Amino acid sequence: MKRFFRPLLKNRNLLIGTIMVLIVILIALLADVIAPYKFDDANLNNQLESPSSNFLFGTDEFGRDLFSRVLYGSRISLRVAVLAALIEITIGVTLGLLSGYYGGTTDRIISFFADLTWSMPPIIMSMAVITVLGKGLDNVIIAIAIVSWAQYARIVRAKTQSLKNMAFVETAVAFNERDLSIMLRYILPNILPSIIVLASLSIPATIMSTTALSFLGLGAQPPSPDWGLALSSSMKNIS
Repeated sequence: MKRFFRPLLKNRNLLIGTIMVLIVILIALLADVIAPYKFDDANLNNQLESPSSNFLFGTDEFGRDLFSRVLYGSRISLRVAVLAALIEITIGVTLGLLSGYYGGTTDRIISFFADLTWSMPPIIMSMAVITVLGKGLDNVIIAIAIVSWAQYARIVRAKTQSLKNMAFVETAVAFNERDLSIMLRYILPNILPSIIVLASLSIPATIMSTTALSFLGLGAQPPSPDWGLALSSSMKNIS
């Protein structure tokens, strides 16, 4: 635990990212308690109300309370961020371990695809993937994972290359332990703190990407309370 909290307290960006994630988690968990209305409660008599004591953020064109929709929308953002993180961590860590441990042709092939992924703007690449797969949050999760796995692979690869030459790993090799066992028992546990740190920083970025893609009409679809969709639908009411 100390190995995780020490860099957390020293790195301001990491601390801010972690706090943002915790705030979103707290809001998502307490949405039913905090929200004064259901996200889909419509009342045409309350169309486009200004912020007031009854409607803290005002209402949309259907008379729905925007504050409540923002609170419920946090659940969507958190779900996408967590699922995308799990997928990209699984892919990135697996390929990073293989690349760093075996080197040679395996390393060159994986590094090539990682560099290829990093060579394109993430939002453009995500849009291209969604264009192929189709609109929807499930495809947004896949697109973000495809775009983001390389950052985990790079870090894990570098750490693995360093650790595989350590005495405890060489001892395991000398005792003819299987490669998979060495990677999982001796290398991965020593990389885990770095993976947790990176995940804490990447989840807020994933939430921003999800919001941007939904704003462009590629993610959540009406009547979802997704943040990006709420921004997009409100644009026509701005004069």
